Amino acid sequence: MLKRLLRHPRALALGAAAIAAWLRLVHRTTRWRIEGREHVRAVWESGIPAIGAFWHDQLPLMVFTWTQRFPGERGPGAMRCIVLVSRHRDGRLIGDVISRLGVEALHGSTARGGFEAFRELQRLLAEGHSVVITPDGPRGPRRVAQPGVARLAALTGAKVLPLGVAVSRRKVLETWDRVAIPLPFGRGAMVYGAPVAVAPDADGPAVLAEIAAAMDAAAARAEALVQGRA
Repeated sequence: MLKRLLRHPRALALGAAAIAAWLRLVHRTTRWRIEGREHVRAVWESGIPAIGAFWHDQLPLMVFTWTQRFPGERGPGAMRCIVLVSRHRDGRLIGDVISRLGVEALHGSTARGGFEAFRELQRLLAEGHSVVITPDGPRGPRRVAQPGVARLAALTGAKVLPLGVAVSRRKVLETWDRVAIPLPFGRGAMVYGAPVAVAPDADGPAVLAEIAAAMDAAAARAEALVQGRA
């Protein structure tokens, strides 16, 4: 009965509205620390698109790293951004949620519609739009980057911007990615790492390892900030 209910478009829309409202509440009631402003600011001010990359377990709060505006500055919201999400029912729900928070969704993944989605990401970057992907999604393994992110950067010349976010109050689910559901009234951290440039003739495995290490560092730094270890 529950599965049939969740397939109904109206139920999905209501669920997306509720999740978006919850995430807005979390964002507004969390005391945030932000590091790496200079990296993300350089992307926006250059007008050159980038590939934002974060681990799948950070998905519930990652939308705010891309729509964050800094006082007195032109924030990331001034540049169109598209997030790659799965074609599965869960992906459609995620796409609805992030669209309510001001970010566009592109449906596709390495599992379904992967080739079409990859070509669409290439086109968007060529047109000057930044994109955001989870290199370990949609099915894992957890925090193991798949080669698509390095290949996309090599073919388009776009730099990869590693992103990390964490909150002190959260509920970790027993899913493949151990996704963290954020709770309000805690501490939070957003970390923008130094962009990773990928040459067209770069060694694929070596570049992929560099990108994954940069994503790990951003995620670890965000966690350290909310735990008071920094």
